[in-house]
Amino acid sequence: MNALVTPELRAEFDALCGRYPQRRAALLPILHRVQDVHGWISRAAMEEIADYLGIPPVEVQGVVSFYPMLRQEPAGRHIVSVCKNISCDLLGCRELLAAIQGRFGVKPGETSGGGAFTLFAAQCLGACGYGPMMDVDGTYHENLTPEAAVEILEKLR
Repeated sequence: MNALVTPELRAEFDALCGRYPQRRAALLPILHRVQDVHGWISRAAMEEIADYLGIPPVEVQGVVSFYPMLRQEPAGRHIVSVCKNISCDLLGCRELLAAIQGRFGVKPGETSGGGAFTLFAAQCLGACGYGPMMDVDGTYHENLTPEAAVEILEKLR
């Protein structure tokens, strides 16, 4: 391990690997932890993780590219996901996204000017009875109006 995986992270990885019968089974929690620390998972980090687990780098890259919650590019200081599943769509998520785009000039997959937040459109966030909704850094904001969504994001700047 070198630059990206610090001795502290390596100790966390050792503890994670101890929970599984095979080291490679700890791949997903290790990836989440690296993303928590660095904000994304770079190719260099993937290679370090592969080396640590003794697996081919392509296997790590395959997992990272499969899961949409794992980011391969730097993101903003805050992660914002607007639910766009059928329930939220029927309740107005398109209007939420349009208001966010209109106010901040950012579309899903983009980062706002100044790097305050990266916006994502999620397939389902599991709050179907409370839409339209968005998740900001793991906190759900439900029954939103476009104005309320913009107000929440204004505070992140």
